[in-house]
Amino acid sequence: MSTPPPNDPIRLTQFSHGGGCGCKIAPAVLRDILADTPFASNLAAAYPDLLVGIEHGDDAAVYRLNDEQAIVATTDFFMPIVDDPFEFGRIAATNALSDVYAMGGRPLFALAIVGMPIGKLSNDVIRQILAGGESVCKAAGIPIAGGHSIDAPEPIYGLVGIGVVDPRKVKQNGGGQAGDCLILGKPLGVGIYSAALKKGLLSPDQYASMIAATTQLNTAGADLADTAGVHAMTDITGFGLLGHLLEITRASKLSAQVELGRLPLLPGVDELARSGHITGASQRNWASYGSEVQFADGIADWQRALLTDPQTSGGLLVSCAPASRDAVFDIFRRHGFDRATEIGQLQAGHNVAVAP
Repeated sequence: MSTPPPNDPIRLTQFSHGGGCGCKIAPAVLRDILADTPFASNLAAAYPDLLVGIEHGDDAAVYRLNDEQAIVATTDFFMPIVDDPFEFGRIAATNALSDVYAMGGRPLFALAIVGMPIGKLSNDVIRQILAGGESVCKAAGIPIAGGHSIDAPEPIYGLVGIGVVDPRKVKQNGGGQAGDCLILGKPLGVGIYSAALKKGLLSPDQYASMIAATTQLNTAGADLADTAGVHAMTDITGFGLLGHLLEITRASKLSAQVELGRLPLLPGVDELARSGHITGASQRNWASYGSEVQFADGIADWQRALLTDPQTSGGLLVSCAPASRDAVFDIFRRHGFDRATEIGQLQAGHNVAVAP
């Protein structure tokens, strides 16, 4: 596994104003942009086979073909979060395919989305980015079957992901039930790591942990969708843990309690957050949805940042019946997610409460 190249004449992050899923438009701004748009209303009535659209901010669209097959379609792309071009390609591709897995689907093929500052980045660097993405798709067992490219001022890379799912087993943000356990598949802290990386304060071991987490495909999703008692599922990306959990609580018409002390974290993330290595996206996230969150007394701002930290290629968040907890953990561990952790539960009411 590579480490940050300290003397590399081309540093990809110097070309971008933000990186990874921290580039996402803030949740409140996005809701305002999409409010009352023509395509946001009456989709289900107009297209009865469109099982999942944009109503609840789900991870991908799902369109039913027949009683046993539905297409899962998603797109995701962003600017560099690391300087290594091959690793940037791997991270972006892993993140894009995660949305297929989060719906309970299995990917079929992908299309590449490529925007590059031609003349500023060499063709070899661009080839390395594409090779990184191709390596992830190969690991997922799918081809990159085409795509589209433009000359752009900032490097942009990602995928359109196309998958298939049994329409009876689609997992959405909605569907959670009061009393459900909340289980998170990957540790948090990618945004905090990226902030430290830009300042040259991320250790080689922490950089290796960052790459390992962001390039681990969420392959557990399809098996989780097959599991009785799994009621809702999403992946944690740019809106942070709280933002994506709120999508579940809103769609499920429930509240949630999260136990701060149980959160799985990447090595040293708490120390970095305490030292102020927090992204602007984390602060924008809090401004967007902080009014819907209640913190117990004594929780510090740096601890709050752990919950709003934008994750790039983050873990699956599963809402499941307590009786299914062991089965969910077995699936996560079988797919290599040894840090999967129960972090809280859904309950009657509104908003999200955070306990120490």
